[in-house]
Amino acid sequence: MLKYITRLLLFSCLFTGYTQESAVVANQKDSLVYKQPYGLRVGVDLSKVALSYFNDDYTGLEIVGDYRLSQNLYLAGELGREEKRQTEILGNGINEGDILLYDFTPSGNYIKLGVDLNTYDNWYGMNNSIYIGGRYAFSTFKKTLNAYQIYDTNRYWNADGFTAGSGELTGEYSGLNASWLEFLFGVKVEMFKNLYLGASARLMFLVSNKDSGVMTNLWIPGFTKVTDGSNFGVNYNYTISYMIPLYKKVKKKKPEISQ
Repeated sequence: MLKYITRLLLFSCLFTGYTQESAVVANQKDSLVYKQPYGLRVGVDLSKVALSYFNDDYTGLEIVGDYRLSQNLYLAGELGREEKRQTEILGNGINEGDILLYDFTPSGNYIKLGVDLNTYDNWYGMNNSIYIGGRYAFSTFKKTLNAYQIYDTNRYWNADGFTAGSGELTGEYSGLNASWLEFLFGVKVEMFKNLYLGASARLMFLVSNKDSGVMTNLWIPGFTKVTDGSNFGVNYNYTISYMIPLYKKVKKKKPEISQ
């Protein structure tokens, strides 16, 4: 009888110790929290780098960056410079009788500032984002009018309706500027630790557009092509960026829904 009592007491002690250890482990798991990195993310627009390489008429570079303010809110912006030669030919550009309407080269700088809101709830340890955002953008630039043709409304002596430009209006026009608003949708994926690939599509609305008075601005650095009779435009970018972590904060838990 004493032997059975001794075994029962020993089993009780072992069981009590196991349950206490399990409780400690459970408490440790409950108290385990994930700290998200906060810092500055800086990169470049790969599309402009590629276009500069493959297109002889274009040169551009855009620096992108964002700074994490809270779990889902980022202060974001872009800073860039673009130059693009634009020509318009009446015809297919091959035949000898094709008429050059204009040839100009705009070049200048632009800056875009705004915020991004991450709408994606990451799994444990992930730092990807699917975001919406907004920007206010401003561009200062110049335009060089290389050549042009003047449309002649008096076609009695000129059946084609065009006369060669006199050359009085060719030259450089500086002090041009434009501003616009952007609404964007984008993604950023962490490929390796702190290294991100991203892409965004942007809908833009032109707010102001100061031209030279000689020729309207048909292409604006940062905004790109301006559609005749419309203030709307579209743009995109593909980015690679690196995050410089400065500190970490605990990820906030979602409030539990009582049933």
